[in-house]
Formats: sequence, C-alpha cells, structure tokens
Amino acid sequence: MNTPVTVIGGGLAGLTAAIAVAESGAVVRLHEAHSTLGGRGRATEAPHVAHEGAHVFYADGPHYTWLKKRGFVDGLGWPSPVDAAKVAFRCGGTLRRVPPLAMLRAQARIRLTAPVDVDFHTWASQQWGERTATRMANAISVVTYDAETGRLSAAFVWDLFQRVLGAKVPAVRWVRGGWQRTMDRMVTRATELGVAIETGSRLDAVPTDGPVIVATDLDSARRLLGDELPRGASGFAALLDIAVTEDRHDRSLVFDLDEGGFHESYTMQDDTIAPSGESLYQLQMPVRPGESRDAAHHRLEVFADATIPNWRSRRTFHRKSTAKNRTGALDLPGTTWRDRPAIDRGNGVFLAGDMVAAPGMRGEISINSALIAAESAVAALRTRTISGA
Repeated sequence: MNTPVTVIGGGLAGLTAAIAVAESGAVVRLHEAHSTLGGRGRATEAPHVAHEGAHVFYADGPHYTWLKKRGFVDGLGWPSPVDAAKVAFRCGGTLRRVPPLAMLRAQARIRLTAPVDVDFHTWASQQWGERTATRMANAISVVTYDAETGRLSAAFVWDLFQRVLGAKVPAVRWVRGGWQRTMDRMVTRATELGVAIETGSRLDAVPTDGPVIVATDLDSARRLLGDELPRGASGFAALLDIAVTEDRHDRSLVFDLDEGGFHESYTMQDDTIAPSGESLYQLQMPVRPGESRDAAHHRLEVFADATIPNWRSRRTFHRKSTAKNRTGALDLPGTTWRDRPAIDRGNGVFLAGDMVAAPGMRGEISINSALIAAESAVAALRTRTISGA
C-alpha cells in the first residue's frame, strides 16, 4: 500500500476520490493544473460570493450521505417564510404563484414510469398535451441548461422533474457559504489525511507507478489518455449574477415555463454572501441552437426585469458569463447513465466526473463516480501489492 494512487484534477470529483482513497490508508498524490482547487465549486471573493456552478445540494442519494458523514455539508441555511412565499412561475409572459393545472396534475403522478427510448416531449405530450409537455421541459431546464430539454430521454427528464418539482417535498439543501464552503472543508480533510496536493501541476501523460484516477473534463481526459471517449450531450446557458439593494417586490425563486430560464436568490437562505441590506441572485437562460451569446443574455435580462424590478438602478454587483458542457451528461432517447464512458478504463486507470457512467444529476455524478473509482483504485492497488508488482 506504499505505492501511490495518483488523482488528476482537483475539483469535486478529484477531491472526493482523493479523500476516499486516503481514508483506506493508501498514499495519494493529487495534481491540479490550476493555481487553486475546487473546479466549478469555486466562488468569487467576498463581499459578493457568487458561485461558479450549482449552489444547492439534494439530500436524497448516496452522494449526500457521504458528504454529510464527513461534515462537508454542515451549517445549513433556510429561506424565511417571507422568501419562501415569493416563489413564482413565468407562464404566458406573466408571473403566477402556481404552475398551470395540467402541470400540477403531472407533478402528482409520482408512480408513473417514463420510457427510456422515447423523447420526453413526445411521451409527455401523449400524457398531458403538447403545451404542458413544453412547459414541463422548460421548468426542468434549471438542471439541464438545455433549450431543448424535450429532446432528451423521457425517463431521464421525468426522473429530474419528479426530484425537483414532484409531489414529494424536494430534498434541496443550502450550505451557508455554498459549494465553496464545502470545497474548503474537503481540501482541509484531504490535507489532514496526508494527500500530497500539487497545484499548478499539469500532467502530459498518465503516471505508470500505480493506479490513476483521471478526474478532469472529458476533453482533457481524451488528450491525457489518448482515448476516443464518447462525446455525450451537455447543456449551454447564459448566466447572470446580480446583487441589488433589497426590495420587497423582488422574487426569491422563479421557474420560467416560457423559455427555460431560472431565477434564484442566494441570500434568501444565506445572508453571509452579500453585504447587509443587499440581495444576491443568479439567473440562467438556456442558449438556443444557433443563437448568439448576446441574444441569450438579452433574453436573460428581460427575464430579470420581471423578477427583479428596476435591477439596473439598484445593482451593486453584476457578472455575466456562459456555461457550456458544464451540467453533467444529458441522456438522449435510448440511453441511460450506463451508456456513458465507463469508469474503469483498464490497466489501473479510472475515470471520474459528471459525464461518466454513474447515477445522479450534475455534481452528484462527480461524487458517485469518484467513489466508485476510488474503491476500484484501492482494489487494484491491493491486487498489485499481493502480486508483488
């Protein structure tokens, strides 16, 4: 067990893998090409702490059990009753407190099973009509970042829809300080376990002196492994972070059933991430096929006009960006997570990240795949030790 396990990548998947391997007693080396760890779990510096990626957790899977057991998600924040009442749905160009009746009926069908080999729009249209199918797909674009969520596998989209908007109380959790707080705790734990962390360390080849876990994006993994990994579908969205002086007319959470946008307050559950008297929001809008980034951002700002009235005259912080291929794998009709690139690449090399063959959504895929990769790497290490290699 003195042979090291090498982890390439210091984001969520890489840190999860490094911690899991180190907890087994193995020696771990972690290489991160950037100067800081955290990947898409990073955030901007205070006083406005805006996250690079998602900022919520869902407490209904093995990923959260693993995080919670280690204290990585301690210190939860919760919206006040006032903020919780400011949820809305944009439908037909107006904001309403509840979704249309047909969509509510769909949300209640928790025992309904959707097919894998049919696209969601076709299947949902047969169930509830084409207009409702479109609205449901737009509602769940918050997860997919995709302007055509209806083209994806019905089983894939229906599972996401039920987790986020189904009849059961959503298992959403907010950690005060967001993903950055969780990533900081993971870095601390890895350091305590003796993981040798090297930042600014870009490898051009896979080490051959022990098992290796490649926890990078798939493009980097292809170059590193010389492996033509399948290119899966992923989302593309315009993002807008806005901090404004507080106003009671601002909405806390809005699902855009018209265009697939989404609006959420960071500060409704965590007042530490903006100065006192300010509210911090992130909005997103999926980029349509052939649409320019500027056009998508224009649609996003029109959406912001409805959810944060007069935001331009009240803003104290403003950042816009785009997110492409950063939402985890999106399964097309006829495919499931099992059809994504396999974790075990052979010869003691394993893959982890949000685009590989592990269950979950977005960052959950990174954690679940990293835990599988870590267990496999430790098993390979033990086999190597026993054989005397």
